[in-house]
Amino acid sequence: MVQDKEGVLPPQNRRTASDGLWIKCEKCQELVYRREWERLLQVCPHCRYYSQLTAKERIAFLLDKASFKEHDKDLKPTDPLGFKDSKTYKKRLAQAQKKTGLFDATITGEGQLGGHKVAIGALDFGFMGGSMGTVVGEKITRIIEKATKRRLPLILVSSSGGARMQEGVFSLMQMVKTSSAIAWFKEKGGLYISILTHPTTGGVTASFASLGDIIIAEPKTLIGFAGPRVIEKTIKESLPEGFQRAEFLLKHGLIDMIVERHHLRKVLIQILDFFKSEKCPL
Repeated sequence: MVQDKEGVLPPQNRRTASDGLWIKCEKCQELVYRREWERLLQVCPHCRYYSQLTAKERIAFLLDKASFKEHDKDLKPTDPLGFKDSKTYKKRLAQAQKKTGLFDATITGEGQLGGHKVAIGALDFGFMGGSMGTVVGEKITRIIEKATKRRLPLILVSSSGGARMQEGVFSLMQMVKTSSAIAWFKEKGGLYISILTHPTTGGVTASFASLGDIIIAEPKTLIGFAGPRVIEKTIKESLPEGFQRAEFLLKHGLIDMIVERHHLRKVLIQILDFFKSEKCPL
């Protein structure tokens, strides 16, 4: 599980305290009227805490209504190593599938954003920390290839603890596969917008998430390869204030902009409009 200086990140589905009319912010513990919570896209109006969105929620608020067509929905992971720690990998997969309603940690497909046709993929942190195994790598690669062949702008939304340890080297291979697909996509003149949400770490950061032509992050997103606690214990030094947060990385040039969640759809439409107006080959 990814950690930051405040401790272990809360499981995605623990973000609400009630199924009724009110939501309790998991950070400040203030109550928020459910309709207001949904209107604000699950950002607390009291403390500005960003609750994690599922992949379905993310795609639903970004794309034009009823425009999304999902691809490769039925791809399922296997257990190539017969992995077992405190539980078998098969049992962990079954639990994650029941919890999220997904076969694995990503949803990919095509849709429209402000009238622009786009290829899109989103990772779901609720499924084993959004970790990238063979199915995630395959689905991301396929949507990149479809975007290349159909000359569509590509948008990938990351939220991940990194490569999935239960699949060992098979998981690490997805870093190369997805990065190679992105290289081919760019060679053909494709526009790739990478959106980093809290947290984006490990092998996902070290592959497709950091390869966008434009890299956007939500405020205070944790972005890095290893987490701050791991780094501090390794180098035995204190890290700078805000290290690996989006604001720090923007200042040091790793990302291009920080966009608040309720502005993100509008900003993406402006970017797509701009490239279309400049007679981009897309």
